Amino acid sequence: MSDFRIDPISSQQVQRAGNVKTKGGSGFGEVINQAVNKVGKLENEADKSIVNMLQGKADIHQTMVALQKSDLSMRLFLAVRNKAIEAYREVMRMQF
Repeated sequence: MSDFRIDPISSQQVQRAGNVKTKGGSGFGEVINQAVNKVGKLENEADKSIVNMLQGKADIHQTMVALQKSDLSMRLFLAVRNKAIEAYREVMRMQF
């Protein structure tokens, strides 16, 4: 049992670990920007589908599918946003 020991961690090691940057991966901000762009694209497609339906170029089924895609993507995005904000607030409440 004497083989197990925990070495103290210096503050210099902690600072170096905090400065690690990932290469090739996309950051959180980039992922959020892509999600916002995709939601906006689906919303624009739904708007175009409504206009096409009113002009007689598209049927009601295509329009409803486009609207449901837009609605579902917005709901999912808002749920993820709410969870991220909740996690941020929880971290801010932590005491170190």
